[in-house]
Amino acid sequence: MSKRFDVWASKPSAVTLVANGEHIPMVRGDGHWWSAPDAPLSGDVDYGYLLDGVDTPVPNPRSRRQPDGVHGLSQTFDPGAHQWQDAAWVSPGMNGGVIYEMHIGTFTPAGTLDSAIAKLDYLVELGVDFVELLPVNAFNGTHNWGYDGVLWFAVQETYGGPAAYQRFVDAAHQRGIGVIQDVVHNHLGPSGNYLTQFAPYLTEGMSNTWGDSLNLDGPFSDEVRDYVTDNILMWFRDFHVDGLRLDAVHALHDERAVHILEEFAAATDLCSSELGKPLFLIAESDLNNPRLISSRSRGGYGLAGQWSDDFHHAVHVNLTGETAGYYSDFDSVGALAKVFTDGFFHNGTYSSFRERHHGRAIDASVISAHQLVVCTQNHDQIGNRAAGDRLSATLGYEQLAQAAVLNLAGPFTPMLFMGEEYGATTPWPFFTSHPEPELGKATAEGRLREFERMGWDPDTVPNPQDPATFASAKLDWAETEVAAHARLLGVYRALIQLRRDEPDLRDPDFGAVSVDFSEDQRWLILRRGALAVVVNLSDVEREVSVEAVTVLLSTVPGEALLPGSVRLPAHGAVVASTLPKVTF
Repeated sequence: MSKRFDVWASKPSAVTLVANGEHIPMVRGDGHWWSAPDAPLSGDVDYGYLLDGVDTPVPNPRSRRQPDGVHGLSQTFDPGAHQWQDAAWVSPGMNGGVIYEMHIGTFTPAGTLDSAIAKLDYLVELGVDFVELLPVNAFNGTHNWGYDGVLWFAVQETYGGPAAYQRFVDAAHQRGIGVIQDVVHNHLGPSGNYLTQFAPYLTEGMSNTWGDSLNLDGPFSDEVRDYVTDNILMWFRDFHVDGLRLDAVHALHDERAVHILEEFAAATDLCSSELGKPLFLIAESDLNNPRLISSRSRGGYGLAGQWSDDFHHAVHVNLTGETAGYYSDFDSVGALAKVFTDGFFHNGTYSSFRERHHGRAIDASVISAHQLVVCTQNHDQIGNRAAGDRLSATLGYEQLAQAAVLNLAGPFTPMLFMGEEYGATTPWPFFTSHPEPELGKATAEGRLREFERMGWDPDTVPNPQDPATFASAKLDWAETEVAAHARLLGVYRALIQLRRDEPDLRDPDFGAVSVDFSEDQRWLILRRGALAVVVNLSDVEREVSVEAVTVLLSTVPGEALLPGSVRLPAHGAVVASTLPKVTF
């Protein structure tokens, strides 16, 4: 009996498989799983399901291909057909390596996985360890950020589909670059979601910011949990992905004794053992809760890492001076210093934006600094600004270089957003391509409401449905050849190389980090073993007391090593050694 088309469907009383135009009755089995004994055993098949006699077939919830979009028929895909060439690839695991976040649709002019392969050599020269792809699962329309996906097992066809995804991962691995995939399990997009016609995948009356919540703890939730866990394992087994970034895990409502995140981590660890290579999960969370990355033996969920937005906020405020909304608590050099030493700024402190206390302190004896992924820019922090403006829209070279130093010379796992490394001037606004006019209108109006609390001018918000908004987000690679951009690119390349060359910059121990700073004079010294990272955040020259004998990297000319101090120009930064350089 073929299991190619088995489907879980507890709601309908009758299910018919439509395969290559042929109607094949299905039989209900144990656990509300339906099978089709007379279904095709091999070959490519376009198929769907008729539920309770409805005339229009709907896709498979576990569809591997949607060549005609999320409302069309599913198509079979054999993940074993690809001849992998990445046997020599050895993943370093999550060890503080540099992550490069990219959106396939705007990374290249063509916006496909195959065209992105052509830019991998550039990333090799930059020195990144991993690329992190924004969600690629199937969504309605031709382009969006990826967080409106509805078929989690299918790769978006406008990107090239699943075969192209395998080619991309294979090509990355052959060049020594790992792949992290951003996945969304906290909600489904508004168009093309047929899951509720099959079974109670979602919880009625339970919703989060983006829509109905996944049914993780109600009746029939065992199958739903298997559904999302199998999706995680698919990326590892069928696509050779090294790690997953789990979107907004704070929106996963689960009151069962074993949280779904703990199940994810256990399944990932088991898969890692079976495949004989490191695999890891990184949570996006604004909870500042170290339980996510604490080991399961200590009562934690056992995830490898989590994002720390506090680092971004502290750097952003100290470089830009913006203090609206959630930035208000970070208006001090001391906030940046605390993030470096404690990991979180809000670790049980009062959050004025939330109007309550927030977070919990990290136990540095059991949690590594590498378990926190940090950035100075990312898709959310740029795209959720009114105009989608990058730091390059308001800051010059000196402060952009400072941002690079704070990120790449820090103790955490640094992440870059595509184009950041050369100061890309192209914006990255929120964009959609909903075919339904009413949905497009509602999306545009919703974006305007979201910006009210941040105090941004609604007149500067581009229409997400306008194709020009999407086009504006595509990187202009010609900028890398312009002197001003090439200068910043050189800083990023040098910093990444320095991170590889200097063991102190790779030390994940919070205990090996110390910070001195002056609130009045606006300078900061980050000490990492025998290295001192000195940053002048003010707009005048400063002399900073620090023993340094060798400058390893300087972002602006004019620095001077003096007895017991370093003189830095305005907005300058240096990485210096307190020990003389030893050569043999």
